[in-house]
This record gives sequence, C-alpha cells and structure tokens, in this order.
Amino acid sequence: MKRGRYTRRAFLGATVAAGATLTLRRAWPKAAFLWSAPQATDSRIEIVLSEPIGRIAPEIYGHFIEHLGGVIYDGVWVGEDSKIPNIGGIRKALVDAMREIKPGVVRWPGGCFADAYDWRDGIGPRERRPRRTNFWVDNREWREVGIVPQKYEPNHFGTHEFIRFCRLIGAQPYIAANVRTLPASVFHQWIEYCNSPPGSTTWAEIREANGDREPFNVRYWGVGNESWGCGGNFT
Repeated sequence: MKRGRYTRRAFLGATVAAGATLTLRRAWPKAAFLWSAPQATDSRIEIVLSEPIGRIAPEIYGHFIEHLGGVIYDGVWVGEDSKIPNIGGIRKALVDAMREIKPGVVRWPGGCFADAYDWRDGIGPRERRPRRTNFWVDNREWREVGIVPQKYEPNHFGTHEFIRFCRLIGAQPYIAANVRTLPASVFHQWIEYCNSPPGSTTWAEIREANGDREPFNVRYWGVGNESWGCGGNFT
C-alpha cells in the first residue's frame, strides 16, 4: 500500500473542500450527477502531533533585578566573605535556582534606580568605589534602619558583577542606561566600556585593568526607564 504524508495545511485544505462538496450536494440533490461516485483509495492521513508550529523567542522569559529593598543586597550579592554559600560574592542558591529556570535575559540596574545610577561608580576595586545615597529609598521603613547597603548604595554590585551573574545563570545581559540625570555621552561610554575590542579604546583598557580583557558583548540596552514619566518627560 502506498503511504502518503499530509502536512497540516494540506489536511485542512482537503477537509474544507470535502465540506463544501457535501453542502452543495445537499443543496441541489438533482444535480448529483455532477459529482462522480467516491473512489476507493489506498492513501492515509497521518497527523503529526509533534510537528513544530514556530519558535518562541527565549527573550520573552526574562527577569529583572534592581537596587531596591533586598533584591541586590542580600538577594543577589552577599559578598565573597559571607558565610552564605556564594560564587564570587553572588548567592549560590540563587544561581542554582536561575539555572533551572533558564531565563533568556536579565535586566539591570532598574527600574527607577537606573534613572539615578552612574555606572562609573560600579567599576574598579570594590573598596574604592564611592558610596551613594539611594535616591529611591524614601519610605519610613528604610529611613529608620540606619546605615545599610539598601539605603546607602556601596556599589559592590556593578557592571562586572552583573555580567558574571548573567554568565553563571546562562542569560543575556540587558542594561538599562541612565538618561534622566546623566548625558547621553555617558551612556555611549558605557557601551564602549562593555563592548570595545581589547586595547581598542581607553575604556577597553580600563575594563581590562578591572579584570576583564575580553568585551562583554552586551546586545540589549534600554534607553532610560519609563521615559514618559519616572525617567523624564521625553514624549
């Protein structure tokens, strides 16, 4: 017996045609002679349930981390000297969990925090990085807790740490730039710092001096955050 293979499109087309023929025969029974009697066939219809329809972009299943509350400190970053199991300062339990989820992208540093963040504060030796008041911590809960990293940003989790976190969990980095309180030229310098080939620019040399000779090759960039309100009235 000859075996045939129908695609989904061919199967649907044949079904519609057969339905139309049956409708016409019922509507005009006297014209039945226009149709010949059905012929026996040795073909068969094969429905392939596992046939793919299309590819879902993994970037749809992204995640987001921001320097608000305990998301970064002590959620993502616990420090290399912490008693909490960590990989270079990044919480190991989180890395293990995110590897199971397989996120497509992770966005950082915000959110609203991105609109006040200067990426240059988060590079270089951690002990020399400047500490800043977190612009977005303005509720009573944080005002009363004293000097904590959630309130006074130590910048221990910066660009290099974020890239390492993304690599550990197998996600693409998505960086949201500050175009609310910094000029666009600083955004351009951040791209240059992350993506310039080794030795090609001063920022590439600074990146190498900070521990990463090879570029980060960041593909996804956010031009500000909530540019219609929180990040500025751009519309």
